[in-house]
Amino acid sequence: MSKLQLQIESLLFAAQTPLKVLEIKPILEKITAQEISAKTIEKWIQKSIEKYSSNNYPFTIVRLADGYQFLTKSRYQDTVGILIQLRSKKRLSKSALETLAIIAYKQPITKGEIEQIRGVSADYAVQKLLEKELVTIKGKSEAIGRPILYGTTSKFLAHLGINSLRDLPLPKEFSKEENVIGQENE
Repeated sequence: MSKLQLQIESLLFAAQTPLKVLEIKPILEKITAQEISAKTIEKWIQKSIEKYSSNNYPFTIVRLADGYQFLTKSRYQDTVGILIQLRSKKRLSKSALETLAIIAYKQPITKGEIEQIRGVSADYAVQKLLEKELVTIKGKSEAIGRPILYGTTSKFLAHLGINSLRDLPLPKEFSKEENVIGQENE
């Protein structure tokens, strides 16, 4: 087995998201101090894919989003699911969900603006959203005191299963009254 193949596998194993060949290339070139073609990297990735397709391994390398990533094989989904369930943290509180929705629709937004909309302090909710990496600091406002601006992260988008904020439902889609009895008189 090639040392290059092992280095590629270690990168794919350590990456939390799919790695593109063009992301792998400069790392390998820095390690080996020589130029490595994208075609060579693809060749070694294919060899690794073949290697892990065997039933001797509970994981495989999968091509996703123009990149590659190690994933658990589907037959071990239940086992991993139990681990994730045991490790999962509590759900977001109602106040954290409200705060997250405000940030998603109004970003970039300051904590003061969030509190003005909600009518209560948002310190705890914003802190929890930062810890869960659903929200990040986007910079500082030009307003007096230069308050911190918050916005959503790619983890937020992935959690909702959407590609961009444009995929969020429009606020007018929420205003539909579900529990109306009878018809309105004109």
